[in-house]
Amino acid sequence: MTLVVGLTGNIASGKSTVARLLSERGATIIDADVLSRRAVETGTEAYRRIIDRWGAAIVGADGVLDRAALRRRVFREPADLEALNAIVHPEVLRLRNRLINEARERGERVVICDTPLLFERHLTDEVDRIVLVDAPRPLRLERLVGERGLTETEALDMIAAQMPSQLKRARADVVIDNTGTLAELAARVGEVWAELERAADALVSPVGT
Repeated sequence: MTLVVGLTGNIASGKSTVARLLSERGATIIDADVLSRRAVETGTEAYRRIIDRWGAAIVGADGVLDRAALRRRVFREPADLEALNAIVHPEVLRLRNRLINEARERGERVVICDTPLLFERHLTDEVDRIVLVDAPRPLRLERLVGERGLTETEALDMIAAQMPSQLKRARADVVIDNTGTLAELAARVGEVWAELERAADALVSPVGT
């Protein structure tokens, strides 16, 4: 059997780094951001619906969706963000479920679904374990501005659009605090990976059998 893990964390928490470290340890990673880009590729149904709603201003000269322009548009207005999620999310789920099924058929022990909006999109019941990567809000703001080049207003809008960390911490099975060095984070990820491997083993050989 396959242990399906939901890996989540608010923006700039370090979730992508944790996903990379888990991949290096043998986990199969299904990245919702990658799937969301695939879902809106030129010519797809989601692409056409996005253009119909927000216009050609969010399309580059090459005809490819300008994700940065779209992001700036939707994060200013909650209704727009919800509308975008309603367009993209069903296709992302379809692609994700297909990849999970393929992993099961290959006999993968642990599949990590890297899902930023795991809580916001009510997907917690679709995974066996929830791993939350977290960092204090001021540190995440600093990362968005200093490392990603966003304005403080853009960064605050993106932070405000997600569920507060404390609510997610209460519902997560495992929390990885990313406030130290990369070496410290890697050590913590190693501990979590060992825990997930034990949980995967328990699926195959339940206690008492």
